[in-house]
Amino acid sequence: MKKYYFPLLSLGTMPFAVVAAPLAYEPPKAEKASAAPVRQQSAPAPAHASPVPTQQKPDELITVTGRATPPPEITDTRYLPTPDASTLRTTTSVLNIPQVVNIVSQQVIRDQEPRNLDDALINVSGITQGNTLAGTQDTIMKRGFGGNRDGSIMHNGMPLVQGRGFNAAANSVEVLKGPSSLLYGIMDPGGVINIVSKKPRLQARTIASVMGSTYGRGKDGFEGMLDSTGPIGKGKLAYRLVLDRIAEDYWRSFGMHQETLIAPSLAWLGKKTQITAWYEFRDFLYPFDRGTALDPRTGSPLAIPATRRLDENFNRMTGQSHLGQISLDHRFGAGWSAHVNFSYNQETYDANQLRVTGVNVTKGTLSRSNDATHGAFSSDTYGTAYLDGPIRIGNFKQTIQIGMDGEYRLIYRKDLLRQSSKYTFSYLKPVYGLENPSSTVSASDSDQTDNLHDYSGFLRDTFKLGERWVVVGGVRYLSYRQIAGRGRPFKANTDIGDGAFLPQAGLVYRAAPAWSLYASYTQSLKPASTIAPLSSGLVLGSGFQPEKGRSYEFGAKMALHDRLTGTLAFYDIHKRNVLVSQYNDATKQTDYRTAGAARSRGIEFDLAGRVTKRLSMIGSYAYLDGATTKDPLYAGKQLWNAARHTASMGLAYDLGPVFGEDKLRFGGDAHYVGRRAGDSANSFFLPGYVTGDLFATYDRVIARHDVNFQFNIKNLSNAVYYPSGVNSYFVSLGEARRFSLRTMVAF
Repeated sequence: MKKYYFPLLSLGTMPFAVVAAPLAYEPPKAEKASAAPVRQQSAPAPAHASPVPTQQKPDELITVTGRATPPPEITDTRYLPTPDASTLRTTTSVLNIPQVVNIVSQQVIRDQEPRNLDDALINVSGITQGNTLAGTQDTIMKRGFGGNRDGSIMHNGMPLVQGRGFNAAANSVEVLKGPSSLLYGIMDPGGVINIVSKKPRLQARTIASVMGSTYGRGKDGFEGMLDSTGPIGKGKLAYRLVLDRIAEDYWRSFGMHQETLIAPSLAWLGKKTQITAWYEFRDFLYPFDRGTALDPRTGSPLAIPATRRLDENFNRMTGQSHLGQISLDHRFGAGWSAHVNFSYNQETYDANQLRVTGVNVTKGTLSRSNDATHGAFSSDTYGTAYLDGPIRIGNFKQTIQIGMDGEYRLIYRKDLLRQSSKYTFSYLKPVYGLENPSSTVSASDSDQTDNLHDYSGFLRDTFKLGERWVVVGGVRYLSYRQIAGRGRPFKANTDIGDGAFLPQAGLVYRAAPAWSLYASYTQSLKPASTIAPLSSGLVLGSGFQPEKGRSYEFGAKMALHDRLTGTLAFYDIHKRNVLVSQYNDATKQTDYRTAGAARSRGIEFDLAGRVTKRLSMIGSYAYLDGATTKDPLYAGKQLWNAARHTASMGLAYDLGPVFGEDKLRFGGDAHYVGRRAGDSANSFFLPGYVTGDLFATYDRVIARHDVNFQFNIKNLSNAVYYPSGVNSYFVSLGEARRFSLRTMVAF
């Protein structure tokens, strides 16, 4: 394979960004022991939880945690969101930010027991599932835009390239809506998802848990988890160690899910300097399940049991990933701070897939292709450094942030195997085990490579006009080079490089201490690239314009002290120079071509926090009008996998003591996703669906240890539903009803 070397690209003009100085870390003081050892939430309570402040200044109604600093322990036990500075690169109040951030807190995650990132994000408006590569990757559609490894999933504000990012080491998940290229560079206009890690604390605490689960029919599972944190010595050094092991039967005909996580972290929590370093190692085995296929007569899924697989038991992905990150925050004084962050992520995997390529409903049989990917390797190296602090020009108070970042991303698949299946497969009376894994390497499909280098400088300026108005302006200069292609010998189908300015502007009006109105204009940029050749044979060169997005948005935000936060957003996003993909049933390949433009506009509403002393909630609703607006074939068609209506509601009720020194909590959530187009051509539609979950927790002190029992039911009605589609042969299935019981002990 031909190697490519990229010269260092000029940073050009430095951009604008706004950030307030990070909060200095102050370890919480111990409280006096209460008479009753009953906890306030379902998880074993911290030994020294910080008291909630009774009064705050208007700009402090929402606590924002510094990037390298652990959040107050009380925030781990409530639905009220606590933003992390790694998402917005600022500790200023989100009421002063002209962009929406929706957060799934640690307590919501603990109550709902989400299975993956898609599951956690059912609580957020405007989110649907995309092509998950047979259930092995996080692919999230934000406001109708998204795709495989689109660069929109972050970990502590730094990019991930591994397929799955959500695990037992996650503390919360934050979604930054709309174009975010000012903060993150190359990006689709739908938004950014940031998985925030658990951070070391100076207060010692160890939690061990075991969980058993079942789908019924002998499909059982086990999980063991350890989460330990505390000081090292008597200084400011702290550690955290998260260990997790999952071994469970897959809910369909056959398959196993196994995963091991080892996630240590260290932190120096000084008064002026905070440094946190994380490492995560994953070893995984996933079923590689493309789901079901459609009946060509009706356009509906085949009339077979949802548990019946259409592939073979060797359809699986095995691999490992490594993630190392470090964040440093340092205060110089006079409000000025420095921030340095670095991340390296890599993943390797092998995957076999015997996949459906045709349906014969007369005979009740399928044609299948015996394919595989061996020697896949992906990596992402990223670094950023920036300064922020206040300045005054005349009577104007300003906060500026200035910095730079760079990223090198490689996606490589060594051997692509392609061969015909030897036997006809009956989907009505399946016989498994006749086929063997593929052994034929396709030279023209192998050495698939996508190589991206980008560098940026950015600047953001925020200044106040009086007591109520806040103006935000910023710009990033982005320089990039991308080469993508495949084959032996290697043939580049993408060879592009360019630079661009990406501005952002916003206005905030503080209508009241707990309310704000905002309006914003933002832009995004993403190079149009493809590993596979375009249907026209054209090579995407530097003369081809990147995908560009622009968004107008306005809305309102609410932050009732220690109670509720809410956002209401109206947005209009337009994207041009769009690369369109569509499966070609004649060639059994996916065709790519440069289209024209797409649009997404809608309304989103999110609410989270404490409704009463005992009742907590998290809820959302979104209306999305998304369509391809310029294309020779698909103009006027709905965006792929983008539902017009989505809604969710999660509730938790604290019943209090039952037998004295104990506590009972219970709750549930419901999730609605409307009808969606299953492909770009709108050749079929996935039906809308509703799912519901329940949970109950019981807390008690046993042998001087806090013990928690939690029972969950996922998909209470055992609904058969289809979260996403790729083409008429790849339609994913949502999981069946699942029961789980977890026992958690705190030391």
